[in-house]
Amino acid sequence: MPTFSVTAITFVFPANPGSFFKDLQGWCADGSAPAVPDQGPATRYFMSFHYFAGAACRALTARKDGPSLYDVCDPVLSGPASGDPHLAKFYKTALGNPALRVLLRRAGLPELRNEAKLTRLREALTRARDEAEPDWAAVGQPVADLVDSITLDHPRPPPALFVGAMPQASQIDGVIRDCAQHLLGSYRKNGFLPTYAAFNLIGDPDFRGRELTMALTGLNARGYKNSSLLFNLARVFIARSKAAAVVNPPWTGIAEPMWEPVQIRHRSAYYDAFFIEALLSFVETGLASPADKTAAERAIADMVDFCVNISREEVEGTDGARFNVITALAPAPHPRFSRFFAQIKQDLGFGVYVPDCDTTACSISAATQAGCTDPIIDQPLLDFYSSYQVRAGVNEPRVTVPLNDNIDYEGGVATWIDNLRGERPYGNDLDPTLNLDILEVSFRNLVRWKILETPARLATVHRIIGFQKRLAASGAFANPRSHIYYLPELYSAYFGRCYAAFLALPLAAQAAIDPDGDFDFIRHRVLSYVKGELMAAEMNVFDAALALIALGHLGADPRAFAPALNVIVGAIGEGGRRGPFRAYEWNKMKTPTRILVGGPEVTSAFVLMALAVARRAMARG
Repeated sequence: MPTFSVTAITFVFPANPGSFFKDLQGWCADGSAPAVPDQGPATRYFMSFHYFAGAACRALTARKDGPSLYDVCDPVLSGPASGDPHLAKFYKTALGNPALRVLLRRAGLPELRNEAKLTRLREALTRARDEAEPDWAAVGQPVADLVDSITLDHPRPPPALFVGAMPQASQIDGVIRDCAQHLLGSYRKNGFLPTYAAFNLIGDPDFRGRELTMALTGLNARGYKNSSLLFNLARVFIARSKAAAVVNPPWTGIAEPMWEPVQIRHRSAYYDAFFIEALLSFVETGLASPADKTAAERAIADMVDFCVNISREEVEGTDGARFNVITALAPAPHPRFSRFFAQIKQDLGFGVYVPDCDTTACSISAATQAGCTDPIIDQPLLDFYSSYQVRAGVNEPRVTVPLNDNIDYEGGVATWIDNLRGERPYGNDLDPTLNLDILEVSFRNLVRWKILETPARLATVHRIIGFQKRLAASGAFANPRSHIYYLPELYSAYFGRCYAAFLALPLAAQAAIDPDGDFDFIRHRVLSYVKGELMAAEMNVFDAALALIALGHLGADPRAFAPALNVIVGAIGEGGRRGPFRAYEWNKMKTPTRILVGGPEVTSAFVLMALAVARRAMARG
């Protein structure tokens, strides 16, 4: 799971800044920007220089209508620090940096011309700064009221024409090889496969005033509360000003592109687990040369070691038993942050990371697939997960940040694991996709963990399946608000991955795990969403890869693959010098603001896995 916050914003100008400002002045002369022309499918995803120049110009020259973010906060937070020093430090570093000040200098809120409202807001910030134990619900209320004044929507791509013609098999194989070479080349260059964090200060459409109150009262770390409070105050000034077009440009498809250059390179076992699966897929296609096969196997072995050894952490279950789990972010220097961002992260209060159930499940699954024999694989993790499984009316308070309380948590497993010191900086939440990963790793280790022979373990599996069936029956899985860290399209792909592991079991085991046919019920609902909604609209490369993973694993007619395959083949090269494809949103956090995780290597990995699944399904006919 992604577990960090980005606290800097950077503008990068061309090598000829004179040309940039000349163009900018030209745009400012009439105060408007011409329409961005359609540059074709391979380049439509990239916002042109002119778009950003025009958007920046309009933000910098807009009429100021009321106090700005800095008019509100400077009197409270820009002077000598008093009370909790972190709040002022966060403000000065994250929101008070010169570039953001320039962008937001003319972004004002007219209602704050009312002196009573302005005073109430400043008093709330003062309480957050000075009180040892603030009433966070009261402190956050003035900001929550402002957050409710903005309107943000999830992407709604326009309908796409169905294209039934399939790309040639040689084109599909060529993309697989390109993606594999990108991954292997990046591994040789970096010594690991990097993933990137990027952020969108406008925030998540599902995060409103109510959700801000949930976060402020449910998160444990004060630094995380501080950043959530200030980021959400800032997003109001952004969303209600011309700066919104700079911070949140439009895109094609559903998964959000990760706009450069605000990207933070890092490494986590969660990401390595999927890179392992991608390289295993490449080897299984038979397209790897002997040299590439050897290179892939070496990279896989290294990443397995990173997952199960370097990222290992011991924790305690509710009954006092000790388990080895996988931490979200290994100790320094293993995450491979640059010195600059590592220091910012530390200075701003994000130094404590705890393990999580998803990273543990995916790492153990990848290690299992790679043939790892480390004793960590032998642990019956369901015994541990059961202590984090929600039972209605019994341990629902475990979910302290219920941002997706539109769904029924009963049977679901919460995200974050208390470390041995009992730290829980993020409170806890519950994500549907995470629970698919727990099922998937359980199916892969069904015999090893003696799940069918152990009634309590089988009951834990049954209750997770019940949780998933209710999501499918209600249609909630297709609602972005139901998810904490993912999009519905990624849930669909991960269900396909889980379903494939289920189908690999003997029929008797399938009957014991799913006596009522719940998996087939969920399968039909997910296929309906993928074919009827996701693929009926314009897709970008990441959308198309996830659609293929779902379709291929869920047994769809291979003729339905054509639209997604054509999107992928048609977009090859869009990544420029960084890879075959560009970076897209893989997973996200909604607090303290919208933080995305992905990268060009991530896109290559998912495209590779998707094409390998599709290729295998088409070979079966």
